[in-house]
Amino acid sequence: MEITKLFESWCKNAVEDQDLIAELESIRGDEKEIYERFYTALKFGTAGLRGVIGAGTNRMNIYVVRQATQGLANYVINKYGKGAVAISHDSRIKADLFMIEAAKVLAANGIKTYITKELQPTPVLSYLVRYFKCQAGIMVTASHNPAKYNGYKAYGEDGCQMTDNAAQAVYDEITKLDIFSDVKTMDFDEAIEKGLIEYVDESVYDSYLDCVLEQQVNPGICADADISVVYTPLNGAGNKLVRKVLGKIGVKEINVVKEQEMPDGNFTTCPYPNPEIKEALQKGLELCAEKQPDLLLATDPDSDRVGIAVKDYDGSYRLITGNEDGVMLTNYILSCKKANGTLPEKPVVVKTIVSTKLINKLCEKYDCELKNVLTGFKYIGEVILNLEKKGEENRYLFGFEESYGYLSGTYVRDKDAVVASMLICEMTAYYKKQGKSLAEVIDGLYEEFGYYLNQTFAFEFEGAEGMQKMAQLMSSTRENLPASVGKYKVVKVSDYQLKKETDLLTGEVEQLTLPTSNVIALHLEGDNGVIIRPSGTEPKIKLYITAVGTDKDNAFAVCDEIVTASKQLLGL
Repeated sequence: MEITKLFESWCKNAVEDQDLIAELESIRGDEKEIYERFYTALKFGTAGLRGVIGAGTNRMNIYVVRQATQGLANYVINKYGKGAVAISHDSRIKADLFMIEAAKVLAANGIKTYITKELQPTPVLSYLVRYFKCQAGIMVTASHNPAKYNGYKAYGEDGCQMTDNAAQAVYDEITKLDIFSDVKTMDFDEAIEKGLIEYVDESVYDSYLDCVLEQQVNPGICADADISVVYTPLNGAGNKLVRKVLGKIGVKEINVVKEQEMPDGNFTTCPYPNPEIKEALQKGLELCAEKQPDLLLATDPDSDRVGIAVKDYDGSYRLITGNEDGVMLTNYILSCKKANGTLPEKPVVVKTIVSTKLINKLCEKYDCELKNVLTGFKYIGEVILNLEKKGEENRYLFGFEESYGYLSGTYVRDKDAVVASMLICEMTAYYKKQGKSLAEVIDGLYEEFGYYLNQTFAFEFEGAEGMQKMAQLMSSTRENLPASVGKYKVVKVSDYQLKKETDLLTGEVEQLTLPTSNVIALHLEGDNGVIIRPSGTEPKIKLYITAVGTDKDNAFAVCDEIVTASKQLLGL
């Protein structure tokens, strides 16, 4: 259907949401704006849906949510018969509405649906899928995107985000549907009365917290370590459960950032609620200056990721990167479990390909198997699933990605800021009792293994033209691979889309076994590297830089040279 006809169809049919109708009428005659909203439909992929809230096929609204859910319902019915689905949401604008609309569609298709009474962290949704033995799950969230976004993460029966094949099957079903006439829906109260929609009981969240508490490495250590914490949920879903679990492990002093305590999808004090960036932690850092805690914790809006800052040598607060936190947690878990005799035989740690190579050194030290997977926590979940199939899930110790996502334990299949917050506090207490801060801990690891600096740079490409430019940039890079990046020779190239790894020194080519992904890794001499990857959820191309130095200053100098050369190479 041509864009003008599609626009008019929405003006005629989107009558249940008069705000959308008003929005459409306000752009009548604006060809560019109409094109942006209707030139494509939000594509359902392994991350589900994500887009700007508003009217149009390329926006998040009740009609797009309903169509996606009808496609999911068809997939569930085709594969399982009827089945069940769990749904939750975070603090995003219209997140609770989108959850209800999705539940109404599932109920109309005869699928039992479990929904939450209030916002919950994403890992809780993963837990609910497994707890209720559902065939799928939906989490309404746009994670750390700005306030104008919302999204819809889809989960499989294993509690992982959907695999490529499952997401494609759902997408195939969606594309068969007219967004208005082919979608079933049902009155909410009627669905509740018939038992097709059921609210999750509070006791289920208690069982989730019990599983989190089982991941303690040194139970009771926080109770007498006298640690103090500043915590911000960034107006998101972590507030209740993070504070509850910290209280249970004995953290007595928890100072919450008041401006960011309560759910608020507008994120007025934090326009980009991403714990990876300093601006998101600013209010927390201001409270740290007043309270002087050992630690700042900041969970993102759907509470699957956590960022931290720790007291530095001069009393200021040092931001810890996702890689640094992942390294420290891995070291803490491995060293303590080895010391207390609870380290399993052939332990497994999992990281994504864009996460720090410093972890390789730790795994060598503790004779631990390290598995590298593609970006996306579902791939870490798949490692757990494969271990479980062999009856070896106890071998899994820890998984992490550089973007502040961590998981200890196998009770969920997604990153979990609740368990990560608990372990970070426990780790802080453990080292404090030894007279060490976390700043000293990470610096000690750098002294032992070398200064591995990992930096991520993102470049935005908005709109339809931006998506085309991103595709052209990746294609051009593949066709014109460089011999060097700055003064550093390219010794190996891993192309995860072509699924081959080429050793430029020997000319040998190996097939890569990881799933296909639009990622190019340039391995440079000296263990340095550049990974080029379009974001799966945002209109951005990301550069992941590894720079290895003799110390911090040297590593930053190496990084600066690699970044400058990489940008020139890519025309950024």
